[in-house]
Amino acid sequence: MKKVFGILSVFSIFITVNSGCNEPQSTNIVNIETSGNLKTENKQAIQKQHINTADFEKKLKALSNNDTTGRWPAKMPYPLAGAIFPYNRIVSFYGNLYSKKMGILGELPKKEMLEKLQDEVNKWQAADSTIHVIPALHYIAVSAQGSPGKGGKHRLRMPFHQIDTIMNWAHEIKALTFLDIQVGQSTVKEELPPLETYLKLPDVHLGIDPEFSMKFGDVPGKKIGTFNAEDVNAAVDFLANLVKKYNLPPKILIVHRFTQGMVTDYKAIKKVPEVQIIMDMDGWGSKILKRSTYLRYIFKEPVEFTGFKLFYKNDTKAGNQMYTPKELLQFVPKPIYIQYQ
Repeated sequence: MKKVFGILSVFSIFITVNSGCNEPQSTNIVNIETSGNLKTENKQAIQKQHINTADFEKKLKALSNNDTTGRWPAKMPYPLAGAIFPYNRIVSFYGNLYSKKMGILGELPKKEMLEKLQDEVNKWQAADSTIHVIPALHYIAVSAQGSPGKGGKHRLRMPFHQIDTIMNWAHEIKALTFLDIQVGQSTVKEELPPLETYLKLPDVHLGIDPEFSMKFGDVPGKKIGTFNAEDVNAAVDFLANLVKKYNLPPKILIVHRFTQGMVTDYKAIKKVPEVQIIMDMDGWGSKILKRSTYLRYIFKEPVEFTGFKLFYKNDTKAGNQMYTPKELLQFVPKPIYIQYQ
């Protein structure tokens, strides 16, 4: 279904599958040997290492793109060693294997999809040679539902074998994996523990989508949902605890956003060395609308790093064009996480 909210359009398709897939039935975890630039054998020593703070600050300043307002670079703690940002940019494909309408990941056959992803990675690398570009597969692991479903939470948990498939694909191209959750009438605290088996791996990270957080009992898709700082902090705490427990490099947390109400009390969001936060400019529309949204809700309310989502189909309706890497690199701050849907 297509939904239009205010001045910015959003593309959301619910997954409808057999109810027997509501909960994972088995676990078959793939063995990933690398996480970005981190070798598995180095994990145990990660928390004893230190980053070069001068270099970190230099790279943050470069991302701020000469901002004169004082907002950027955002204030944040130095991360643990092995941090992805600001040393790398991530370019990801988003979607779900049950639906060809939720994103490019799932729409195209595997080989064609991975080749297209590598092509986008190459374009970004050519546009900015100062920062290494890492591919990623951003997979919707919990999908909001229009019907209550098992448990009455208006959300569907994907079977573990499907997550394994995505991770194997990512492993083939040395990519990261992101698991995205749309909680429906559930909560972040309830949806994260079943995914710990995956999130404890060094190259698996997390995305949370407030659009589908229906904390006031509404049906997903009928109105835009919301997360407050407490909801985001639940994800931060969960990831930080995994980093400490398993001696991991910092985890990445993606928070999607395209309205003021989707994320409230942003100043209370926790910033810790174990987690790097991306506020991702979601939503589709013309270049003017998307830039306006970025300025209103991403630029004006800094947390740590920023992201930008591009829609192959919906951004190009009515003769519009998607932003190019060169154009997005003119934004303040420069987005360091790019997602294609």
